[in-house]
Amino acid sequence: MHIPEGVTAVIGLGVSGRAICRHLTRLGRSFAMLDTRAAPPRLEAFKAEYPDVAIYCGPLDAVDFSRAFEVVISPGVDPLTPGLEGLLDEHNPATNEPRLVGEIALFKRAVKAPVAAITGANAKSTVTTLLGEMAHASNVAAAVGGNLGTAALDLLEAHPDAELYILELSSFQLETTPRLGAAAVAFLNLSEDHLDRHATLERYRQAKARIFIHAGLAVVNADDPLTWPDDTAVPVVRFTGHAPGQEEWGLVTFVGQQWLARGADRVMRVDALGMAGRHNYMNALAALALGEALGFSRAAMRTVLETFKGLPHRSEVVDTLNGVRFVNDSKGTNVGATLAAIEGIGATLEGRLVLLAGGVGKGADFTLLAAPLARYARQVLVFGADAQRLKAALTPTVAVREVETLEQALEAALEVARPGDCVLLSPACASLDQFANYEARGEAFRQWVLRQRSEVNA
Repeated sequence: MHIPEGVTAVIGLGVSGRAICRHLTRLGRSFAMLDTRAAPPRLEAFKAEYPDVAIYCGPLDAVDFSRAFEVVISPGVDPLTPGLEGLLDEHNPATNEPRLVGEIALFKRAVKAPVAAITGANAKSTVTTLLGEMAHASNVAAAVGGNLGTAALDLLEAHPDAELYILELSSFQLETTPRLGAAAVAFLNLSEDHLDRHATLERYRQAKARIFIHAGLAVVNADDPLTWPDDTAVPVVRFTGHAPGQEEWGLVTFVGQQWLARGADRVMRVDALGMAGRHNYMNALAALALGEALGFSRAAMRTVLETFKGLPHRSEVVDTLNGVRFVNDSKGTNVGATLAAIEGIGATLEGRLVLLAGGVGKGADFTLLAAPLARYARQVLVFGADAQRLKAALTPTVAVREVETLEQALEAALEVARPGDCVLLSPACASLDQFANYEARGEAFRQWVLRQRSEVNA
C-alpha cells in the first residue's frame, strides 16, 4: 500500500486510533487507517463510519510511508515496528516535529488551556483521579483523561471550555510526544514493567522522563532518584515517605500521630484519609504537591482526601469473612505495584498476608518480592502462565503453592487464612492469559468473595 502525498497515516484501530481519526476529521485533514492485525475489532463499524477512508490491515513493512504527511500511531503500536524504521528520526518541517508522533502530540498542538500530567509505573490512575477531584472541589473546571478514561483528543471535543486538562500518561504515549510543555507534571515511581516493549528499565525510564520536556514544574519522588529529571533546570518539588525537608511534602509524627506535611507545616492526619496503606499516603502527598502547584484550595484538597476511597481494583477492600479481609488489587500488574501493596497493607495487619499472584509476567524479576513477603506473608498462591517462574523466585523464602486458576487460589486461601489475615490479590502480572483484562480478573475475585458472603448469610 502507498500512502498518498499529503495524507496522514493513522495506525491502530483502538480507542486512541479512533479518537485520532475523529480529531483529524474535525481539522479537515485527509487520513488513511492502518492496523497490524488482519481483522481488528470494530473494523466493520469503522468502515461504515468512514466509507471514504482507505484501510489497510497487515504488516507495516508492506506499506510505503514516504509520501505521507505524517504518521500518527496509537500507544499500543511500537514505534520500532518493522516498516516504521527511521520515521522517529525524520523531521517534518510542516509541524517542526518528527514525522512519526502519537495522539498526545496532536493534543498538545490543539490544547488552549494549561495541562497537568501524571506518569509512573504505578498509582498514576489514583493520583490523576485525586487531582481531578481536588480541582473540582476547588471550583476549577478540569477535564480528566488520557491513559485513564476518555482519550486526550476526545477531551478537547467534550470539554472545550476546560480551564485545566489533567492527563494520566503511559510510557507508550510519552515516547511519541516530542514536547508536552505541561504546567505541572508528576513522575511518581519507577519499577520494572513493559520490558517486553522497552527491553530495559533505563529505556522505560527515558520514555517516562519525556514528561519533563518544557514542564513548568515537576513533582518527583524523593525516595526514587530514577523519577528525577535529567535536566536540572526543571523546577522540582519532592515528596517522600519520610520526614520532609523545608520545601518537601512528607510524613511527620506529632504527639504519637502520623501526619501528611509540607515541611514543618502539618496538613492532615493519615488516619483521616479515606484510603488505607502507606502507599496511599504517598499518593496523597503527590496529589497535594501537584494541587498546591496548580493553586488549588488546601481545605478543598483535604476534604477530597477524607472522602476518596480509592479506585476499583486498586487495593480495594471487598469484604471481611470470618475475620479475614479480602483486598482486590488486580491493577497490580507489575512487581512494583505488588511491592507497594505488600508493604502498604502488610505493615497494618494484626495477622499475615495470603498473596494471590500470577499471570503474564512480562519478563519481570519476581525475586524482588521475596524479602517483603518473608516479613508479611503466611503463604503465596500462584496461578497462570508464569506461576512456575513466581514459585521458583520465591521458594524457599516464603511458603508457595501452585494452582491453575484464580478460583482455585481463592479456595486455597480460604483454607489457610486466619482471623486478622488479609487475602490480597495483587498479581504482579498482566491478566491476558486467563482474563480479558485486569478489570475482569478483579471482578472475578470480587464476585467469588461476595458469593462466600451470601453463603455465610444464607
